[in-house]
Amino acid sequence: MTRTLRLIPRLVAMFVRTRLEYPGAMLLAWVSQVASYGAMYTAIALIVSRFGTLAGWTWPDMALLLSFHLLAYSLGASFSFTQFRVMEDLVRQGSMDAILVKPVSPWAYLVFSGLNIGYTGHIVLAIGLMGWALTQVDIAWSLPASLFFLATLVSGALVVCALMTMIGASAMVWVRSRHLYSVFFGFWELARYPVAIFPLPIQFMLLTVVPLGFISTVPVAVLLDKPVPLLGDWAGAACLLAGPAMALLATLHWRWCLRNYQGAGG
Repeated sequence: MTRTLRLIPRLVAMFVRTRLEYPGAMLLAWVSQVASYGAMYTAIALIVSRFGTLAGWTWPDMALLLSFHLLAYSLGASFSFTQFRVMEDLVRQGSMDAILVKPVSPWAYLVFSGLNIGYTGHIVLAIGLMGWALTQVDIAWSLPASLFFLATLVSGALVVCALMTMIGASAMVWVRSRHLYSVFFGFWELARYPVAIFPLPIQFMLLTVVPLGFISTVPVAVLLDKPVPLLGDWAGAACLLAGPAMALLATLHWRWCLRNYQGAGG
């Protein structure tokens, strides 16, 4: 454990140096990310402004939801998406075997040797939009509300990281699991909007099986004192518990996949 903790800063520094070899490409990627999401959010703003509200959410409300959604996703995905998306290739090519015999935790090696600083553009846009939205919405700020805001942001990031980790880890048993990321992003796009606008089965999915409602709608609805479908008065507690519960589930799933991993030859 101590050796792993000592190695983490070196793994991160090594990966960051490789990314900084081409600063122009990295900067261009950040700009393109901001432009892409900015165009999407502008379209949503125009639609909401045209009709006044979306299921009772005004544009400032939606701006806070969108920024919360993007920031929680970016923080969680920077520790999981690019790292575990390649698990399928690592297993098929036998590279996972080499990682397993390294004198460091396989999970820590995968996560911190590929810490994705490419999400900087997402984070900058999300913080900027969030800063504006917080000046426009009516939130009764207090110390508990501020702590809730920060805690649910971390909890949402944990949900994202846990789901992506579980998808990637499944490749150790099924060999192919990358297609599940398409399912993840399908629900992730739905989580960009208030859960209340969807039919009951989708609401249930976003709050249970693929709990991405906890990275956006649920915490923001609690802060804005809006009703949350299915959860009601339990929404605040559910927000705080969702991340740790998913992290625990991902840990158990990771260990199960490691125990059942048979190598590239099956």
